[in-house]
Parts: sequence; C-alpha cells; structure tokens
Amino acid sequence: MKKLLAAVCIATAIPAAVNAGPSDAGCKGTIYLTFDTGSQSQADYIASTLNKHRIKATFFLANEKTVNGDYALDPSWAPYWKARVAEGHAFGTHTFDHVYVQRDLPDGRLAMKPQFGAQAGKPQVWSAGQYCDELRRVEQRFTELTGSKLDPLWRAPGGKLTPGLLAAGKSCGYAHVGWTEGAGFSGDELPSESWSNNRLLQRALNGLKDGDIFVAHLGIWSRKDPWAPAVLDPLISGLKEKGYCFATLRDHPTYRKKP
Repeated sequence: MKKLLAAVCIATAIPAAVNAGPSDAGCKGTIYLTFDTGSQSQADYIASTLNKHRIKATFFLANEKTVNGDYALDPSWAPYWKARVAEGHAFGTHTFDHVYVQRDLPDGRLAMKPQFGAQAGKPQVWSAGQYCDELRRVEQRFTELTGSKLDPLWRAPGGKLTPGLLAAGKSCGYAHVGWTEGAGFSGDELPSESWSNNRLLQRALNGLKDGDIFVAHLGIWSRKDPWAPAVLDPLISGLKEKGYCFATLRDHPTYRKKP
C-alpha cells in the first residue's frame, strides 16, 4: 500500500513554470496530468476519460500488484500500454519494484526498500549503479511489451528524494519529475472519510495554474471512495472551461528535448 502524506508532497514539490507549454491559440495556460501505476482499478476509466477529452498525459510505471491478481508490467498488460503508446501519451520509470529510498549512507551508497518483487519489504543497500539498473528494468520491460522506449523521465516512489538518489538518477540520464505543491497533489491516496472527492476536486479546480504538474494514480487500494470516477472528468471539464489546455511532459519547458 502506498502512503503519500502532505509532508512528502511539500518536500517533492516543484515550482510551476511561467507561461509553460504548447502555444495553442486560445489557451490560458497548460496543465500537465501525470499518473503513477497503482492497483490499476481505475486504469481503463482514466484512459477512456483522456480519450474522451482528446488530451495526453504522462504515465510513470512500476510493476505493482493489480486488482486482477497480476502485476502492472506483466504481459497481460501489454495491450493496455500499447494502446496508450498509440494514443501519444508519454511514459517514465517509477522503479520496477516500486523501491523507496530510506536515506543516503556515508559511503555514498543508498538505503532502499522495495515494495514488490523478491526483496519486498527487506532493507537493501545499493550503489548508484544498482539504482540505475532498477530504473532501466522498467524501460526494458516496457520495450518488450510495446516495442517503444520510455521518455528519459523518472519519479521516485512517494516522490521521496535524497541528494544521493537524485544524483544517481541523473547519472543514468533520467530527469526526476515531482509535482506542483498544493493543488498539484490529487490527494487520491488520502482517506476518503476526511478528504471527500468533492473537496479534492474543488482544491484542484481552484488551485491549478499554468505550468502545474498534477499527480494521480491508476487506482489506490486503500481509498474507499475511488478518486478517478468522481473527480477526473469534472476536473478536466472545469479546467477546459477556464481556458486551460493539456500536454505531456515532453512539452514542459523543464523536460522537453532541446533542439
């Protein structure tokens, strides 16, 4: 079960870009929707909603256990990911086994703990090179499933970073992507008893602005009242009514490829 507290959100928040994104005529600004893997209970709904609105998003992939009893990067999910590639979405690595950093060690290595895989729940000590291997495992599997490559983007599970982890990701060519503080955090991991979907919807509608990066998941095990069916469609519609457009992180000024 992934737990993402407000403190983590603040710690990994990134500043919004000014006048960010594609220069579509009539756009007040650009919002960047991003989705991390999870239980995958909302995966189909989220894909159909994005298609309905003809917008693109960025997905960060880890091999997480799903409500189907399989894992998000198993061959059974190949049709899903192939379809998203064909639709023009962007994709980054979220570590294969959804591995959390614990702390930097004095010898330059990293204290880690995987959530899934053979070493799930067991403390690990990794070098920067081993962390790079973990990031690349997602790329290798994604290519096997879809025939396509990932974008050079990475999001640490929980958004948790240390100086050593950030340097490790950078050393193997991945740019870390957090999310915008406050409204950029969907809150889909928070208890629905205290954070209703309507409350989360209004916070996002009232707070998101040009250049903001928004994070949600393709399903959360712990939330009793799922976020996506109640929030995603009205959120997109409401932001469109305000004049916002949407794009993948390939178009974000911080992450787009330099000519």
